[in-house]
Amino acid sequence: MPYRGLVCLLLAATAWGQAANPAPATQPQPAQAAPAPATPAQPAASAPAKPEVAPDAAVITLKGMCANTGATEKPADADCKTVITRAELETVMSAIAPNGIPPAARKQFATRYAMGLVMADQAQKAGLDKTPRYAEMMKLMQVQVLSQLLSQSVQEKAAQIPDADVEDYYKKNEANYQEASLQRLFVPHTKQLPPSKVKLTDDEKKKRQADADAAMKTEATALQKRAAAGGNFAKLEAEAFTFAGYTAKPAPTDMGKVRRSSVPPGHTFVFDLKPGETSKLISDPGGYFVYKVTAVETLPLDKVKQEIHNTLRGQRAQAAMQSAQQAAKPELNEDYFVAPPPKPVVPGAGEEEDDQDEP
Repeated sequence: MPYRGLVCLLLAATAWGQAANPAPATQPQPAQAAPAPATPAQPAASAPAKPEVAPDAAVITLKGMCANTGATEKPADADCKTVITRAELETVMSAIAPNGIPPAARKQFATRYAMGLVMADQAQKAGLDKTPRYAEMMKLMQVQVLSQLLSQSVQEKAAQIPDADVEDYYKKNEANYQEASLQRLFVPHTKQLPPSKVKLTDDEKKKRQADADAAMKTEATALQKRAAAGGNFAKLEAEAFTFAGYTAKPAPTDMGKVRRSSVPPGHTFVFDLKPGETSKLISDPGGYFVYKVTAVETLPLDKVKQEIHNTLRGQRAQAAMQSAQQAAKPELNEDYFVAPPPKPVVPGAGEEEDDQDEP
């Protein structure tokens, strides 16, 4: 088969082959009643099983294209043909998409592949594979293929993580796998003020807003004390929004079970609190926050093992790729790559052109 002319087709199909096999989205399925069993009067119908296709069976047949003809002046034999077996096609598909192409997409790929074979055969007969341009394009294709193969090899090696490495990472980062049940009280920083009944200067406006924001801080401090004394977080947050002049509905105060990575970096200290304790007042650009811990637990290794495996795989793959990319440092001749200076704008040039268009 004329494989040389197919390099461009295969590279272009790589992205298609990988995108054709996306991870299925997990969606909740509505509960359905179990189907009633088939009665003797109405037997359940079943589709006939398709016969298995043998590895050496033909799955693509190109009639009128002689195999391995290449560039030739001999007239095409009307009876000659090129046959591609199941094993040959699956070898090509596995090279294009190592994770596999879905069965529903294989026919589309086979059609495009067969057309590529025909066009490559015609290109060879026209002698295009003997041109300098073909040689240069093949060099570029080789660089792209080798780069892709290196990336795949790095990913495969990075995925080979011993259980001992996973356990060691878990022990060193056990705090990251703490899960806390939190309540969070949010108090706005800024108080929404009604329009002033008298005209104010800019300085008076700034002072009026500053006094209002200071009142918000005082209110947030008072609400934190009430929260620490056992106050209801939802009611306290509603009071905070009313005091701030906000008409929007407050966010839920019950955060459920969360991990350290789910809260801002400056808030992670709340995971060190004991169940039942309330945090101090936290002030950051987003507002004032108060947390209360109701429960804390450390997830066991078996529940986070796959997560740790994925973390280590990503870290090792990134480190390996960076090492490969830094094996040689490109140095560019800036005299060659310098951008051309912008064209000078001549004042009135546009006006003159417009004047010339006038009759």
